[in-house]
Amino acid sequence: MKLLRLPTAKVQLGVPLPWNVRDANSKLLLSKGHIVTSQSQLDTLLERGAFVDLEEAKAAERLLVSTVDTSVTKRPPNLFGIWDQLPNEMRKLTESWRDATDIAASVITFVQSIVSLVDQDVDIALYHTVRQENADLYFYGYSHSIHTAVLCLLMARKLAWSEQRTRSLMCAALTMNLSILTLQGQLAKQETPLRDSQRELIRKHPQETYDWLVKAQVSDPEWLAAVAQHHERSDGSGYCQGITNIADIAVALRVTDVFMAKISRRTMRSAMGIKDAAKQLYTEDHGGPMSTAIIKEFGIFPPGEVVKLASGEIAIVMRRTASAKCPIVATIADAAGRAVTRSVQRDTAQPEHAIVGSTSAPTDIARLPPERIYGYAQVSSQRDAQPTT
Repeated sequence: MKLLRLPTAKVQLGVPLPWNVRDANSKLLLSKGHIVTSQSQLDTLLERGAFVDLEEAKAAERLLVSTVDTSVTKRPPNLFGIWDQLPNEMRKLTESWRDATDIAASVITFVQSIVSLVDQDVDIALYHTVRQENADLYFYGYSHSIHTAVLCLLMARKLAWSEQRTRSLMCAALTMNLSILTLQGQLAKQETPLRDSQRELIRKHPQETYDWLVKAQVSDPEWLAAVAQHHERSDGSGYCQGITNIADIAVALRVTDVFMAKISRRTMRSAMGIKDAAKQLYTEDHGGPMSTAIIKEFGIFPPGEVVKLASGEIAIVMRRTASAKCPIVATIADAAGRAVTRSVQRDTAQPEHAIVGSTSAPTDIARLPPERIYGYAQVSSQRDAQPTT
């Protein structure tokens, strides 16, 4: 394999890479199709030393020449499109990790792409975790890891954790379930209770994943501790070691992991409402700083929450404001309960549009593209990317 230094002029932010990106030893850093979302992420790659296979670069150039239409300027995908593609991108990455001897750089790069997306629009990031009606359960394990990493980032920032420790926590969130990612998708779609064999795989996954990471030369002690202990509990009732002296970073991962699991749907159960999940979290964590940080981040009316207005309209929260009780919302039904064809933004600080309470989501909310709520053109999602099995 002949390597060519990464042609930065060919990297378009927000557009899938046309080739694999490797380090100087030909180890895979980013798979073909990965989306570089920020200049800082690209700069980090260049600092580490990023290369592409010469033949892959030539093939991509030939394809571009044969398909380019100079009369049409393609718009890059909006943030929802990028978020929707991440689970499938992570699936491809984890396949490359299975036999890799060094995965830390690749995981960190993926973490940086998540940080960049959150920093571009944190409300859209939260909306994506709350409204999961259209999420393909095939990707549940990957989506859950990504959403947990997002929540880890926001919680760690509330707690004023260092950038290094925050990154370790996010790396742990992405990799905590490496040994059962496929099983998680199967279980999310399963219409029967857990079998004993499945329960045993789940019970063993912290240790198996830890062993896998060590073999892949992950040496960050906090990352490893979080993965190994993220299902342990201080009373010794956790698994798989049953220890009571648990690292703080592992507690943080468990708290975020459990909260995200509660608000995510499965075939056998609906997603729990944010407020109910927050109450349970606060009780289980005894009102600790981690659960408090999560609850403060989501707020009273988080993006994605469906609410009823004083006008009688039904709306969905899209933007938080300085006032936790007065977010910006977008209408989805009029005062008579009829679905609207065009959403109108309302400032709930205005008395006529004040929120009178949360309400259940309409049955057809799965057909409501979030792009319409936020004023984007609709784009394809991860459902178009599911591999054949």
